[in-house]
Amino acid sequence: MALSALDGTVHVRAPGKLNLYFEVGARRADGYHDVASVYQAVSLYEDVWATPADEFTIAVSGTMDVSGVPLDEENLALRAARALAGRIGYGGGVHLEIVKHVPVAGGMGGGSADAAAALVACDAVWGADLGSAELQKLGAELGADVPFALMGGTAVGTGRGDRLSPALARARFDWVLVTDETGVSTPAAYRRLDELRERSAPGVLSAPAVPVVDPAVLQALRAGDPAALAHGLRNDLQAAALSLHPRLRDVLETGESAEAALAGIVSGSGPTVAFLTDGPEEALDLQVTLNASGWSALHVHGPVRGAHLIG
Repeated sequence: MALSALDGTVHVRAPGKLNLYFEVGARRADGYHDVASVYQAVSLYEDVWATPADEFTIAVSGTMDVSGVPLDEENLALRAARALAGRIGYGGGVHLEIVKHVPVAGGMGGGSADAAAALVACDAVWGADLGSAELQKLGAELGADVPFALMGGTAVGTGRGDRLSPALARARFDWVLVTDETGVSTPAAYRRLDELRERSAPGVLSAPAVPVVDPAVLQALRAGDPAALAHGLRNDLQAAALSLHPRLRDVLETGESAEAALAGIVSGSGPTVAFLTDGPEEALDLQVTLNASGWSALHVHGPVRGAHLIG
């Protein structure tokens, strides 16, 4: 493959995501779970700068505590860069500068957004020009959420969540997020869900034979109807997240008791909690209410585009 590497730095931005619907099947023999999910990319971003280098190096900063983000081969962005180099036979390296705005271990796919941004950035800086289909394939090998961070918008995910089909969302949806510095391990959340199901814990949804997305959710998205969408929000991991972090119940109760909130849901494995509102004004009202109650609240909207070059 003929490469035309750049001398300068490439900047890529990739979004975090919310799981508007997340139905989890039973634990499989290989330890994984089939899921049916609706993802929406929202306006909380990871920024990645890629600069050609002799070696593979990484630096991470952000608007939150990033001390738990690995700087070695466990870092998903670094793994993405190495995977792309291997795919195209590139013999050099890259320095990745990551500035994080998506909560770390917050159930919003921040690490996957980093990996998606790294793929797009390295593809550009090394002049590989692989195309979206090949980048999606590489992304799926790195993690179930990476392909969606590349795609953006709104999508249905099946299998492990990495088999994606775009979903039509005609309108802007406004969300208020309550973030928490205490991360939740996704594998731990799945283990807790399995435990809760085994003992038929109250309020825990049993495993469906085949996870599917409720058609009413897709209709609400097509219609641009936040009130209808609010009725269809579902997250099977929410019970596990609340079990691991009981204080999230207080967040949900505070937000859902506010007039401006249509509904609240734990995002993915948590601990980020997302509240759907009727629009920007209601979101601002809810943000003020939650901040006044001592929570750290952010207003975001979706859907937004996936990983893309800046400038």
